Amino acid sequence: MVASADPQATSAQHDAAANTDGDAEEIQEQQLRFPPEEEATLVAESNTHKAEANSLFTSGKYDAAINKYDEALTVCPNYLDYELAVLRSNVAACHLKLEEWKEAVENATKALDGLDKLEREEKEKEDRDAKDSGAKAHGGTDEDDDVVEVEIVSAGAAKAGPALAPASETPAEVARKKRQEDIARIRSKALMRRGRAKSELGGWRDLEDAQKDYERLSTMNNLSLADKKIVKAQLKALPPRIEEAKQKEIGEMWGKLKDLGNGLLKPFGLSTDQFNMVKDEKTGGYSLNFSGGGSGGSK
Repeated sequence: MVASADPQATSAQHDAAANTDGDAEEIQEQQLRFPPEEEATLVAESNTHKAEANSLFTSGKYDAAINKYDEALTVCPNYLDYELAVLRSNVAACHLKLEEWKEAVENATKALDGLDKLEREEKEKEDRDAKDSGAKAHGGTDEDDDVVEVEIVSAGAAKAGPALAPASETPAEVARKKRQEDIARIRSKALMRRGRAKSELGGWRDLEDAQKDYERLSTMNNLSLADKKIVKAQLKALPPRIEEAKQKEIGEMWGKLKDLGNGLLKPFGLSTDQFNMVKDEKTGGYSLNFSGGGSGGSK
């Protein structure tokens, strides 16, 4: 006689297996991190390449700067999202100088994705810390905060000093606030660079994406006066450019459809010239009306 499986036991085993898998993934992720000493060595090497790349950028040697930034990216541990975002944003700046718009978009987007991931992880950490009210971290230090960030900055931004923290803030709160400000600063740079590149690409979709980036920038309070002027000018210039690109691409699309339609209708003695596309102003959609041709056509 075969014993039947206990549904509750089976469910418990499934949950246990799922938890084990989750724990294994977490352990694996932790194991992928370098030991502190090795991580510090890699970050220092990455920063050396970054400093050389910054000098090359300043000298106008943008291709060489990209190569050096790539070396910095290769060395930098792949879980240091902030440091990687700084590098990616700088690579985007190089591609802008070279008018390589697609490459600029790609690297700026990677920078922004990394910052989004970093913010999610830090928010999750804050939530965990808030729940763990009985234990207050005091023995460790945030190694990422020990790294001196170096990114391409404007002369005005370089002169501005950090905001003074209220006396009531704890060191941890000050560090967290600075981290958030750093993330916001790199995000604004990456958005400015991606918006510029998308605008230069000029396609309907690219222009719409550029408008979204500039609209997001318009809500940020950490822009320089020069950047604010650029954002304002772009938000004024983009709508008519978007409409123009839209009409152009729609015209090109209808042209291709017309050629295809003529090929299909030719055996029947018809052509697309005998049909009219009528736009419904309420819905924005189109309908196809037969306008004449042949013995059954109407004028």
